[in-house]
Amino acid sequence: MNPVRTDIEAAIRSYKDPYLNNNLLDAGCLESLAINDGLVNIKLVLWYPAKGLCDDVARQLTDTISDVAGVQTVNVDISWRVDPAPVQGELEAMATVRNIIAVASGKGGVGKSTTAANLALALAAEGARVGILDADIYGPSMGQMFGIATRPEVKNDRFFVPIEAHGIQVMSMAFLVTEDTPVVWRGPMVSGALIQLLTQTLWHDLDYLVIDLPPGTGDIQLTLAQKIPVSGSVVVTTPQDLALIDARKGVEMFLKVGVPVLGVVENMAVHICSNCGHSEHLFGEGGGRRIAAQFDIDLLGSLPLSMMIREQADGGKPTVVCEPQSQIAMIYRDMARHVAARLWLRQQQEPAVPSLSIVDD
Repeated sequence: MNPVRTDIEAAIRSYKDPYLNNNLLDAGCLESLAINDGLVNIKLVLWYPAKGLCDDVARQLTDTISDVAGVQTVNVDISWRVDPAPVQGELEAMATVRNIIAVASGKGGVGKSTTAANLALALAAEGARVGILDADIYGPSMGQMFGIATRPEVKNDRFFVPIEAHGIQVMSMAFLVTEDTPVVWRGPMVSGALIQLLTQTLWHDLDYLVIDLPPGTGDIQLTLAQKIPVSGSVVVTTPQDLALIDARKGVEMFLKVGVPVLGVVENMAVHICSNCGHSEHLFGEGGGRRIAAQFDIDLLGSLPLSMMIREQADGGKPTVVCEPQSQIAMIYRDMARHVAARLWLRQQQEPAVPSLSIVDD
């Protein structure tokens, strides 16, 4: 008895992808399906980096399809792909960067840079080619977070070669000044520095470039919205009421300038005592979820107030590379998949340009 194709398709539909919010068939993930007597060969592609997920999904589908009548052997091959998402306005995407993700916060001290670093590393852990640009000109921190103490190579007296650390291409103002040298510049100079760091760095074939923005809604953010082709943004907050007020302003800013907000990350959501295990919501509870609900966006992740996260970032090896199997690293990787999948879903939701037909009366 030869398996019926519709039965196999129904088995594929039974798996709903948690990041695409759809089953793999209706999400367009099926590349090929071949049935030869009792042998079934299936090729699927996920639309986001999923190195840590593919084997598990393949096993689940193999088990499900094996139960279909007439199936004797199942081969499920799952890969993933990154496509460029639309950017705001009439801006053109960069030739060597498929997607730019801006990480922002309404105020300082909410763990934005730590989130940006671990998000970049989590995307890389899922197999993507990733870079990170430290756009916090006044207070750059990526040098310390990635354990970089060298200056970038300069090519043709004009272009910087990004420094690679933990598999990430990194560029920061911290590489160009000393730790004791403050950047005392007015807004236009800072905005110009951002553009130069972005365009005069030789980024090499990136799937994602994460830009760590300074806190607030000032010149850098406006420059980013007007001159840099951004695929989407992530807003970082804590549950504290004061932080939530500023986070709402950050979300509103991106919406006004046409940069989609992919979701909210809530840091310092809960503190768990290292001695007794008691948990406390020191800065309030559920704030990130309320903002996400208010703006109809995703809560991408909720991170605890953890000494480990702080110590590892200060030591130049953020959590995703220092403790790759830890629960916190898994939260960051889950967050990375959600961000990447949201970018692909944006591409699908972008309205098509209507075609013109001219009729000669």
